[in-house]
Amino acid sequence: MAKTRRVLLSCWKPVVPLLVAVALTGSGCKNPEGSAPASTQAPAAPAAQARPPAPPPEPAAAPADPSQALSGIPGMDFSSLSAASKRELATVLSDEFCYCGCPHTLGACLKSHTGCRHAKRMARVAARMVSEGSPATEVIVQLSQYYGAFREQRAKFKVDERMCMGSASAPVTVVEFSDFECPYCAKARPVLEAFAKKNASQVRFCYLPFPLSNHVNAVPAAQAALWARDQGKFWQMHDALFENQDNLKPEALVALAKKLGLEEDRLAAVLKSDSYKQELEGFRNQGRAAGLSGTPTVYFNGRALDLSFIQEELLTHSMEDELEWVTNKNAWAAD
Repeated sequence: MAKTRRVLLSCWKPVVPLLVAVALTGSGCKNPEGSAPASTQAPAAPAAQARPPAPPPEPAAAPADPSQALSGIPGMDFSSLSAASKRELATVLSDEFCYCGCPHTLGACLKSHTGCRHAKRMARVAARMVSEGSPATEVIVQLSQYYGAFREQRAKFKVDERMCMGSASAPVTVVEFSDFECPYCAKARPVLEAFAKKNASQVRFCYLPFPLSNHVNAVPAAQAALWARDQGKFWQMHDALFENQDNLKPEALVALAKKLGLEEDRLAAVLKSDSYKQELEGFRNQGRAAGLSGTPTVYFNGRALDLSFIQEELLTHSMEDELEWVTNKNAWAAD
């Protein structure tokens, strides 16, 4: 478990086995629907003769002297790490390559190419992960998955500018799929919004509702949010819903509308109808098409930020990586 500032994200839904293998850990609010329709399986082939299980992979070997690998790196200080964490980090620096494209390990890039900001961002994330107990082998796998995602096909979303903050011309659009009744969404909300406001010149933050079917008041709450949007008060209702998450029954939603200066009778009528349900299904279909498996899920320019928690440092890291990627036309800056 992390020591500080971690906000676990885990209102999960069951997903197909392939996605389960790479899904993030964490307990959560289960949903009977999956992220994609199940495919028709072909008849099973005859079972092959069982083979003995392969031996587990050997752990990465740490350098004989971790202090030598971690010292002499301009602008970076790893002295606060424990001895065990230093050994793991030294292994990462000696075994992992820098994704800037240079033919050097991460450690060599940090020492030889002091202008490579990319390597420094990688090293900071690796240092955080080992400090929280992750072994070098796990750090290397997660770094590879994270950077490999930049070259994968990006999801495309249709957003509503009334549900976005920041300029539409910002180089990075962050899309959050969220459920007003999901406790993990409520915990992530202040971190995401503070990040968006702090980086308003470079980030446009857009909210897309994804009410989970196992949250009984998620759909009415989302209806209330979309109705308030049409009255020009989406963000006010958005905040009120999360601040009153313990009671999102229809009568409570009507009371919130009154507090916001809206016509509560009109919202009461909306909640008794199917108003906005078709639009909500459209938002959910966008999430399903993108492979969403739970809430909240965050996308940077259509790239899923596949993390089990939200932390400002990691959001900033991903934004800086995305800015570099966009500036260099879908490539990393030359070393």
